[in-house]
Amino acid sequence: MKKKLFNILYAMLLAVAVAPFASCDDDPDSENYYTFTGQMMSDYLTENEEYSQFAEVVSRAGLMNLLSTYGHFTCFCPANDAMETFLAAKGKTVATLTDAECDTIARTHLISVMYSTFEMKDGVLATQNMMRRPLKVSHAIDADTNSVVVINGYATIIAKTQNDSVENGIMHPIDCVLESSTNTLSDLIAENPRVSIYSEALDKTGLAEVMKIYKDGDYEPSGETYYYTSGAEPKEFATNPDERLIGYTAFLVPDSVLKAKYGITDLRGLYDLACKIYDPIYPNDVAAEGHSFEHLSDSVNPLRRFIAYHVLTRNIQGLSELTVRDDFGVYTSKMNPVDWYPTLLPYTMLKCEHLTVTKWTGEGTRTHYYLNRRYDDQYTIEGVHIQPDVESDVDNMALNGPYYYIDDIVKFDDETRDVIDNCRMRIDFSSLFPELMSNAIRMNGDRTNGGTGGNTAADNESTKYGRNFFFPDGYLDGVTVGKNGYFIYRRPRQGYWSLHGDEFVCQGNFDVTFRIPPVPFESEWQIRLGYAAMNGRRGVAQVYFDGIAQGIPLDMNRDLKYILYGSFDASFTGLNSLSESQRIENKKTLKNKGYYYGCNGGYHGANASSGESFADVYATLRIVLCTVHIAPGEDHYLRVRAVSDNKGSNNNEAMLDYLELVPKSVYGVNDEGAEEDDL
Repeated sequence: MKKKLFNILYAMLLAVAVAPFASCDDDPDSENYYTFTGQMMSDYLTENEEYSQFAEVVSRAGLMNLLSTYGHFTCFCPANDAMETFLAAKGKTVATLTDAECDTIARTHLISVMYSTFEMKDGVLATQNMMRRPLKVSHAIDADTNSVVVINGYATIIAKTQNDSVENGIMHPIDCVLESSTNTLSDLIAENPRVSIYSEALDKTGLAEVMKIYKDGDYEPSGETYYYTSGAEPKEFATNPDERLIGYTAFLVPDSVLKAKYGITDLRGLYDLACKIYDPIYPNDVAAEGHSFEHLSDSVNPLRRFIAYHVLTRNIQGLSELTVRDDFGVYTSKMNPVDWYPTLLPYTMLKCEHLTVTKWTGEGTRTHYYLNRRYDDQYTIEGVHIQPDVESDVDNMALNGPYYYIDDIVKFDDETRDVIDNCRMRIDFSSLFPELMSNAIRMNGDRTNGGTGGNTAADNESTKYGRNFFFPDGYLDGVTVGKNGYFIYRRPRQGYWSLHGDEFVCQGNFDVTFRIPPVPFESEWQIRLGYAAMNGRRGVAQVYFDGIAQGIPLDMNRDLKYILYGSFDASFTGLNSLSESQRIENKKTLKNKGYYYGCNGGYHGANASSGESFADVYATLRIVLCTVHIAPGEDHYLRVRAVSDNKGSNNNEAMLDYLELVPKSVYGVNDEGAEEDDL
């Protein structure tokens, strides 16, 4: 049966509830709270007359009973004057609101986990509201010179009454009613006159219609709860995701920038610019009928290609999510956090980078985000700057994704292909699959709880600190999961031997195949896997590339002590503590065996100052899965299949942390060339 892909018409009909994804610290410092009252959240609303209108909305939404139960809720509570302002603008009263409207309003102001203002950092909250929409956080100074938190750019948490504790959560009175757009991304872009040229281009190329899709209506979770053990943790469980949402993220050049930089004032001017960029990349299509201005929606049209490269195939729910949240697991003084994402232009990726390394700042701004940047010892390509926010009167967060302003066009040209993309591309498994970001699964939860056996079994057998997920066959695009195994995403914990604290594991008699990211140019490519070995806890897997077995099976029990010295009991000294001669010798030994130390730009632990480099941990390493000839414009697949004797047990586990795609220009240097860095 053809999949039902929902668009905005369906969105208007659905009221979406969401199970709790995470929990922040359940017992923050008591001095940050008002005196405990013993009230439930429902009591707070019904017993305070100043919130009576919002209380009526919550009651009509059928949520008052939920707020009378034990939990860890956060409520952004608008007072009556804020409600009256909101309703007057709509020409309504509480009495004339429909029950569906009450449901939307109530859920927009509620989160299923508890946040104090002291846990609200600039960016987006780690947990969505009950409408499954992200909430943006910023900080400001109010009229009384108090530092205050602002939600979605306009609703200020009132300083005098913030962090008011109730039995089952925290109340944050706010001065405005929160609203979330029900438009899909292309419709929301069309409402902004500042980006009219890009909006028209999306429409004329047919991409606007593509970007109206937001949900797979055929997907239904199985309802199964899978209990398992992994590593040193007590029993955990994983469930299917609640929904299969589909999203996009667009980067738009405002009309004013197009005029100032290129003299472009209309669609024809943008088409002419697109021809200059893409005709040299796709010379065989120049004479095609679809290349002309009269066929803008054709797949070979240069304007369609130009616009498609500005759109990611995932909903990145806040600029702070563009690379890993909080830069967790990255030594930001050594290495800029980077993620690579496919675009709507087939077989291309955008490089997204958080600028943190002072040495490589150039003309950029530290802590800001950039696209297609390469600034290092060899190159000084500044990249395209992403503006931190849009105007205060603009909502850029659509139902199925956001848009951001950029200060120049992004383009897949010779420089992007041959310079920016000619490097080691490291891709975390949590960013490999777009569904993890579009469904707010990546980095969900409170990573400070549950690290390295730190949870009790009771904690792990709840969703108190976040959720683990297993994915049925067909949920992840380009992935097949055999019926006798499980493909599991384990939420982040700060003590884990995994980059960013999260990881994928295959369990049981697993047989998982997934599509690898596209390569930018034809070359010999090394495909590496970063993982954590664990003697007695892992299994043995055969790896295949495009159906062909690659070498002997991979035994994930064997760590660096075993690989370097032939014994699990051998002493081990981390890479950064070795003499220069020993570093060279050990790296050569590992390379000859098809291995590398773990990435030296990443750490495990609470933070960079107290964490330990993965190159200094005997359990964390990288293996060359295969060296293969790959050309651009092709799909290629890796398969991981259980071959251990105990393939039905929890001790038959394959751990997948991150992939590296490395061209021969990087891995194939000789003794006279620049050695690949250890980061």
